[in-house]
Amino acid sequence: MIQRLDRHTGLVLEGGGMRGVFTSGVLDAFMKHELYFPYVVAVSAGACNGLSYMSRQPRRARYSNIDMLRKYGYISLKNLLVQGCIFDPNILYERFPAEIVPFDYKTYAANPAPFEMVTTNCLTGQAEYLSEKHDVRRITAIAKASSSLPYVAQITMVDGIPMLDGGIIDSIPVLRATSQGHPFNVVVMTRNKGYRSTERDVNIPSFIYKEYPHLREALSHRVEAYNEQLEMVERMERWGEILVIRPQRRMEVGRTCSDVAKLERLYEEGFREGEKFCQMYRF
Repeated sequence: MIQRLDRHTGLVLEGGGMRGVFTSGVLDAFMKHELYFPYVVAVSAGACNGLSYMSRQPRRARYSNIDMLRKYGYISLKNLLVQGCIFDPNILYERFPAEIVPFDYKTYAANPAPFEMVTTNCLTGQAEYLSEKHDVRRITAIAKASSSLPYVAQITMVDGIPMLDGGIIDSIPVLRATSQGHPFNVVVMTRNKGYRSTERDVNIPSFIYKEYPHLREALSHRVEAYNEQLEMVERMERWGEILVIRPQRRMEVGRTCSDVAKLERLYEEGFREGEKFCQMYRF
C-alpha cells in the first residue's frame, strides 16, 4: 500500500564527503519515480548532490562521484599540497559544471522549490543557510563552501565572508527544515543506524585558523555536536516526526575514499533504498 506524504514535507540531506554517493543513489531513484519535494536543505556533499536533483539531472552526481574519480583521480594528497584542497577544485567546481557534464542552470532556476545549502561562517562560528537560483558564480561559491572540509580544504569566500563546511555546525539540518514551515521531513543519512563518532573533541590550538576564534571553538566541540544530532534524529524517528533513509550495509566508505568499487556498491545501495522508499510513499 502506498502511503501519502504531505505536500509540506521537506527533504534533508546529510553530508559525509564520499559517503554522499549513497545520497546520489537515493536521489537518482527519486528522479526516476518523479518524487520531488517542495523544500530541500542540504549540507556539504548533500548540497553538491542536491544541486543535480534540483536541476533534474539523473546520474549526474553519480558521474561526478564515481566516473570522474576513476578518470581524473581528483582526490589526492598532491592536490592538498599544490592547491590547498584534497579534492581538486578545478575539476569539481569549474570544469565539471561548465564542460564535463554541464549543469542545467535554466532548469535549476525554474524549479520553484527552495533549496538551501548549509555553510559555516568562520567569523561567527555559526551556520548559514544560503540559497541562490540565478547567479552562477554565487551558486558555485556556496556549494564549494558547504563542502570545504576543515583542514583539507581552503576557506571559501561567499558574499565577502569566509566560509567552510556546513557540517561543522549543522550536519543534519532537520531543525532548519522545521523552522521553515516543514514540520515533517524525509532525512537522507550517510551513516548506519546507531552510529556514534568515537573520536574525541580537542581544543583547537590558536595557531590553527588563528583569525577565527569562533570557528576554533566550534571545531573544538564538533564531535559532541554531531553525536547529539544523531541522537535527535533517532529520537524524532521513533516519535514518527521524520522518515529516515540510511545505509543498511556496514559502512565501508570514508570521507575521502577513492576506492571506486566501494563507492559503486554504496551508490547502488542508495539507489535500492530510494526505490524501496518510492514504492511505499507518494505525494
